[in-house]
Amino acid sequence: MIPISDDPGPRRTLPVVTYALIAANILVFVVEQVRGSCFILAYSTVPAGITSGKSFGIADCAYGQPTPVYLTLLTSMFLHANIAHIAGNMLFLWIFGDNVEDRLGHVRYLLFYLFCGLVASAAQIAIDPTSQLPNLGASGAIAGVLGAYLVFFPGAQVRTLIFVGFFFTLAQLSAFVVIGLWFVLQLLYSLVLLDPNQVQTGGVAYMAHVGGFVAGLVIALLARPFIQRNMRHDTYYPYWPQHPNLRDSGY
Repeated sequence: MIPISDDPGPRRTLPVVTYALIAANILVFVVEQVRGSCFILAYSTVPAGITSGKSFGIADCAYGQPTPVYLTLLTSMFLHANIAHIAGNMLFLWIFGDNVEDRLGHVRYLLFYLFCGLVASAAQIAIDPTSQLPNLGASGAIAGVLGAYLVFFPGAQVRTLIFVGFFFTLAQLSAFVVIGLWFVLQLLYSLVLLDPNQVQTGGVAYMAHVGGFVAGLVIALLARPFIQRNMRHDTYYPYWPQHPNLRDSGY
């Protein structure tokens, strides 16, 4: 399933942080194409480097890893392996990020996004702390955005492209179905990769997705009561339960 658009209700603010994150990711991807694979390897997160605190130098590469090496936990969030990788991540961020930003506010949303990305990396490192495979991508942070969206807008309608073999169709599905199914698949794949024979084979960092999603879900659950009390008009988000005691707080 590929989400195309969503309908959680009108936004109150322009999602400048979401747009800036998308622009930053695209800009870094362009730099990657110019500077080559050495640049990607140097600024990716290497689990063994994080757990040992030592930089893993790339042979015959002009770019050394940042100092301290822990900075790669941040830089890796803006790297992508190929066009399909960045296209998929930016599509999800474009569709789901704007409304989560609207609920959290610009600054809190940016901190939330980065924190979920850090938790995602920590989850992936935890299952294989000695791995020397580079980890990169915004998907862990975006998974956190999906977790928050599921809390804030579970009944929002998501227009989804569904593939069945060589055939496809468009359908309106609730965010609970689209995001919930996505998370279940990530969880199942991550459990498979707990097999020591599988964890070192590379590919998708499913545990990072799980870690980021859970972080976003928990933060949104904790924040939701405070956000509800500050809602200016409850009709803006019809998928939230209606509370008769809500009043205009000037937010």
